[in-house]
Amino acid sequence: MATLEIGLATVMFLVVLALLFDFMNGFHDAANSIATVVSTGVLKPQHAVAFAAFFNVVAIFIFQLKVASTIGKGTIDPAVVDHIVVFGALVGAIAWNVITWYYGIPSSSSHALIGGLVGAAVAKGGFGALLASGLIKTVAFILVSPLLGFLLGSILMVIVSWVCFRTPQRKVDKWFRRLQLVSASLYSLGHGGNDAQKTIGIIWMLLIAAGISQSSDPVPVWVIVTCYLAIGLGTMFGGWRIVKTMGQRITKLKPVGGFCAETGGAMTLFLATALGIPVSTTHTITGAIVGVGSSRKVSAVRWGVAGSIVWAWVLTIPCSALIAAGAWYVGRMIL
Repeated sequence: MATLEIGLATVMFLVVLALLFDFMNGFHDAANSIATVVSTGVLKPQHAVAFAAFFNVVAIFIFQLKVASTIGKGTIDPAVVDHIVVFGALVGAIAWNVITWYYGIPSSSSHALIGGLVGAAVAKGGFGALLASGLIKTVAFILVSPLLGFLLGSILMVIVSWVCFRTPQRKVDKWFRRLQLVSASLYSLGHGGNDAQKTIGIIWMLLIAAGISQSSDPVPVWVIVTCYLAIGLGTMFGGWRIVKTMGQRITKLKPVGGFCAETGGAMTLFLATALGIPVSTTHTITGAIVGVGSSRKVSAVRWGVAGSIVWAWVLTIPCSALIAAGAWYVGRMIL
């Protein structure tokens, strides 16, 4: 990555913009962590967001920075990265997040950022600026993460239903209202661990391009801490438009279903983060919720709602890429 002469004011502006994206990531994706516990009545909304935000930040002590490394070095050619590419990528991702939040569509902040990087990099260096290996595994997990969430959520639901077959429903609800606190905390850990690292990777990329850090240096501690705090703060504010879609419009959830969906989703996130793959927490929990609903009966899932969400997944990368490409051209004139 070529060292560029970038003014300190520009670097600071882009760091703030990256932290704004991180905040919006938490705000936009809060529904992924709290929709099930809110919709099943286990926690009140204000308690749920504080609960999720706490575990988003605690994830700093749990996960290695493998996802940050994939974002920072494994998606686009480091040689094309400069402050304008970073600007374009962040504007593309933020704009798509705002659009989907406004319409209550649970799209992926992660893939919006990937799309932003792709669009800005192609605008500058053509398609040769893309690194196939990192992008292929990221795009592959657009399918793998919801399918794995679906599989684990449905299997857990079948197992729990078999184990609790002769137990009164009231007693089952009482147990799983408590167990859902455990599953929600695990999912929030996975959310913070995977998603905060995406912004860490972007800021790290910027610092290397500016010559402030070297690619062989460890990520500065202040970058790690501020990114985890920003996503936690975003979760505290919560994206209530999306909570309703995730919590009740796809399928009606009871505490046992919420537990199975969150646990299946958390297992998927932990695996992806350990492998250094930036996945969508939105895709993962949606797949798990659909798995839980369909394990009862296929008609329990509102497939029309699920289908509209899938369309948002399909459109996220190309739409954020187009916005980012336009922002790159604007960035050339103003930065």
